[in-house]
Amino acid sequence: MTAAYPPGPPIPAFLQGILYIRNRAQMLPPLRRRYGDVFSLRVPPFARDLVVFTHPEHIKEIFAGDPRDLHAGEGNQILGPVMGEHSVLLTDEAEHARARRLLIPAFNGAALRGYRDLVAEIAAVEVDRWRPGSTVITLDRMNALTLEVIMRVVFGVTDERTRASLAPRLGRIVDVGPLQYLGLMKPALQKFPPWKSFHDNMAAIDDLLYAEIADRRTAPDLAERTDVLSRLLQVGGDTESDPPLTDPELRDQLITLLLAGHETTAAALSWALHELSVNPQVQRDAHEAVRINDDKALEAVVKEAMRLRTVIPGAVRKLTREMTIGGWELPAGTVVSCSILLAHRSPANYPDTWSFRPSRFLDGEVEPNTWLPFGGGVRRCIGAGFSLMEGTTVLREILSRYTLAAPEGAKSERARVRNITTVPREKARIVVTPRSTS
Repeated sequence: MTAAYPPGPPIPAFLQGILYIRNRAQMLPPLRRRYGDVFSLRVPPFARDLVVFTHPEHIKEIFAGDPRDLHAGEGNQILGPVMGEHSVLLTDEAEHARARRLLIPAFNGAALRGYRDLVAEIAAVEVDRWRPGSTVITLDRMNALTLEVIMRVVFGVTDERTRASLAPRLGRIVDVGPLQYLGLMKPALQKFPPWKSFHDNMAAIDDLLYAEIADRRTAPDLAERTDVLSRLLQVGGDTESDPPLTDPELRDQLITLLLAGHETTAAALSWALHELSVNPQVQRDAHEAVRINDDKALEAVVKEAMRLRTVIPGAVRKLTREMTIGGWELPAGTVVSCSILLAHRSPANYPDTWSFRPSRFLDGEVEPNTWLPFGGGVRRCIGAGFSLMEGTTVLREILSRYTLAAPEGAKSERARVRNITTVPREKARIVVTPRSTS
């Protein structure tokens, strides 16, 4: 079999790139209908040659492949200007394996149980500020809430002056349009707005983070602290292959955890609250789950929001050698994408695809390699458990207090791309009414 690419749209690469960046939710489904489960794109600067896979067996093949042959870090290089070269998302092979080994203990089951109470406390403070009968702009409020979680649970910042300086700067990282984000890859643009302000902001964040890391290294109570940064400062050094994380490595992992765990979770929660507000029966079931303390049912609401309203469109790998995937023999250098968006919207994977039905995650309906918000294989997101715990905990705090409704005359909520995530265009406004305590 001769190496060749599957068919794809015969339009200029620059136009494909723009459509993929700004309108992927509208672009990809027609392409699957036209070309089937495998098709090619040219989407600079993401990838010169991108092959999109949507069938569960093909996705399994990619996720189960040898990580020496399929480099996720190389495929994610567009994230480099923000996350840094040491990010667990941007490294491969031995360097990635080491970073993952050092990070995982901070996100295991025991650690998650320790974080839950603090997440609940942060959520309760946020929700108790809401005025009964008011319209809550959930995307804004969930961004603020999840940023506070990152600040306290991940970064462990307790000094009010540091938090006051760091929080707004961290918030600005995610408030970037897709075209502006692409410009970050061009160093020559750093001298001009809006890229100059972005780089100035990142430089200020780095100064604050390096100062916090230095202070934390000498903290007398470091061994007793349970935030992620403090845990990371205490790992490594047991073997030559796992030396402790350096300051630049810590910086890059902290920024990665911010971007991977802040806006993505905020968007997923916003979509979940919107869907609950327009699906009264599902909301009644969720209220009952709160009453009987059924976290699995609440987690299913989060999972179904992540499915129906996919926040990240795909998981990519770059081939280091010629490989056959899904029957296609692809050259080295090809970037393959497991399309999360298309897998989640496949009628073959999800009957009644467009219904918001969390019960599908409780009834054993969801097949392997069809629900992919955290990727898969050895590169599956290490923060997956944290994200689901956080989402479940926040929903419990909101639903224990309020009934949700869509504002009168509100438009149907559509999606828009911000940074690399898909968020509610109208910010998922909801009206909150106190629940009866009787």
